[in-house]
Amino acid sequence: MELDEKHMLYDWNTLGADIKPLRRRVEFDDETLRDGLQNPSVVDPHIEDKKRILHLMNDLGIQAADIGLPGAGPRAVEDVIALAQEIVSAKLAIRPNCAARTHKNDITPIIEISNKVGIPIEACTFLGSSPIRQYVEDWDIDRMLRLTEEAVDFAVKGGLPVMMVTEDTTRAHPEDLRRIYTIAINYGAKRICLADTVGHVTPYGVKHLMRFIKEMLREIGAQDVKVDWHGHRDRGLAVINSLVAIEEGADRIHGTAFGIGERCGNAPMEVLLVNCKLMGYIEQDLAKLNEYCRFVSRVCYLPIAPNYMIVGRDAFRTATGVHAAAIIKAEKKGHAWLADRVYSGVPASLVGRDQVIEIGPMSGESNVIYWLTKRGIEPTRELVEKIFRAAKQAHRVFTDEEILELIHGEPAYGMAFDGH
Repeated sequence: MELDEKHMLYDWNTLGADIKPLRRRVEFDDETLRDGLQNPSVVDPHIEDKKRILHLMNDLGIQAADIGLPGAGPRAVEDVIALAQEIVSAKLAIRPNCAARTHKNDITPIIEISNKVGIPIEACTFLGSSPIRQYVEDWDIDRMLRLTEEAVDFAVKGGLPVMMVTEDTTRAHPEDLRRIYTIAINYGAKRICLADTVGHVTPYGVKHLMRFIKEMLREIGAQDVKVDWHGHRDRGLAVINSLVAIEEGADRIHGTAFGIGERCGNAPMEVLLVNCKLMGYIEQDLAKLNEYCRFVSRVCYLPIAPNYMIVGRDAFRTATGVHAAAIIKAEKKGHAWLADRVYSGVPASLVGRDQVIEIGPMSGESNVIYWLTKRGIEPTRELVEKIFRAAKQAHRVFTDEEILELIHGEPAYGMAFDGH
């Protein structure tokens, strides 16, 4: 039977009147080098490593990157200058932005760096907006509006594009948001950012908030103002919330490499990109996604869990007999497309990886035959049975070295049997 890829998968995801194809371009803002580095367990990478991360973001087609908060001090200023200069000298397409509190002391260095390097740097001026933040900070709405006005006006007059960020948007009163955003837009902000700062909101809440914001922009005649979504994953909802925000009209979505960030982290960029690719929202090549996440993991000294989606060691790795047998059968039909999907919701090739079949206590003989054949070793009946018997007595998957030692009659694989 000839393979018809279009009819090989029945996609329930595309059913229903509420599923509409996007008629606009979805963009991404990578927060790895700023918000991501606020994770208390990470190491702040060397500047050359930060430049490499910036290049990988660019290679993935990510449109914008937060390159720091220069108001934090001299070292932050040095790094932001170096990263901005790298964008210019390497002719990267990615656009830089910097975080800033609604204070001239934070905005001034962004203006100075922008002028020094000769590239526009978007100022992401942020201000806590929820009642709980107002109470803790002893703010009233009049002071918040004054801070917004002064900050946006100062940044715009300094030649910077401005995005007004309301921290804790998802726990803020609608009227406060309306007044803050209206002031910011009136003074020249071209973007607003809705921030789920503590990972509070649910998909239901995202719909209500996004619809309120879109209607507010229409009412004040500011439909050309772009809307960003910035999500955290304290409740494990950052990815689905971001996808709902896209469906409800968000123009740009924020994320970080494998979700590093404050507390439980941010929306993971690689998961956002893969889902948007599979849903047809974006077209860019994601082959370097694995390299991007693993490089960030290495230079930030924060490991990726083996079973982590897309880039975890086990994401496309199986030693289970039924799963492996299906992949092997698919390969025998001569269709890489088929083998990459028969037991994978995310094709390994999409992110520059391969399906891996290994040998362990839940394997079948087909695993052994496949493993040997892939390495140019003749799968004789005697050898297959020898490895298969050993695997059934093991407590975990064999390493390649242990199988080779077994093949050559040097069973230094006892660790696999005792489970230590």
